[in-house]
Amino acid sequence: MMDKKPINARTLTNKEYFYGHKACGGCGESLAVRLALKILGERTFASLPAGCMSAVSFIYPQMAFRNNAIITPFASTGAVASGVAAGLKALGIKDAYSIGFAGDGGTADIGLQSLSGAIDRNDKMIYICNDNEAYMNTGIQKSGLTPYGSKTTTSPAGENIPGAQNMKKNMFEIVAAHDIAYAATASIGYPEDFMRKVEKAKEVEGTSYIHILAPCPTGWGHATNITISLAKEAVDCGLWYLAEYENGEFKLNKNPKEFTPIESYLKKQSRFKHLGEEDIKVIEKHRDYKWEKIRKNWI
Repeated sequence: MMDKKPINARTLTNKEYFYGHKACGGCGESLAVRLALKILGERTFASLPAGCMSAVSFIYPQMAFRNNAIITPFASTGAVASGVAAGLKALGIKDAYSIGFAGDGGTADIGLQSLSGAIDRNDKMIYICNDNEAYMNTGIQKSGLTPYGSKTTTSPAGENIPGAQNMKKNMFEIVAAHDIAYAATASIGYPEDFMRKVEKAKEVEGTSYIHILAPCPTGWGHATNITISLAKEAVDCGLWYLAEYENGEFKLNKNPKEFTPIESYLKKQSRFKHLGEEDIKVIEKHRDYKWEKIRKNWI
């Protein structure tokens, strides 16, 4: 069998399955949904909880999804996508995909139980976490994936606290701990890597999970025209990594020889503008500790 053509601007379909939405300018999450559906095509059944993508996409008569899509209860993306997969199996439909799109709060916090159950059953479905690092749709509240130092409405920055006081929950390794068939991290800043991973996920006979970093200009406080470059910089400065987990092993997809300055990345975002030199040192120290473990165990 001939190898498939690599996914790039020349080989990607011109067909659109997600457009006409009402998302903010520069929305990284909407781009992630658009690219994923370009890979999966019209025979895809999408499940989305309450969140930005459901809020901006299901506005009659301007429905943004050109394939089948349903809004789920906030906690139930994994369960609904799992039910869709069961329905497809019962009907003997093999040329279709069940996919769940959820944000960081709907994945790492509210929806973790139903996602864990779906992975445990190994249902044939794809779950994509669009991580914009806070509950953006409901007013920018802190989630379990909000990074240290971020100013949100529930983690205000002041003299006594630097914004969010916890580091991001490590969802990729939590999912991998289930011994899932396939899991990966991605970034809107590296779209071809993301699409390759979606292509890989759709071939998995079981549950697959992709966690993609998707900047939010509204919540992060950055210019709308730098979403892609900012998502790339997050990887290049070491605050996000590109990796995969399959066959019980982790694999690092990009191993920067040198990191770009963290401060440059942070200062482009108003949610971090209050951080002082000591706060940035805390973030750098945690980054270095994390990468020491990654390079020791995954390479």
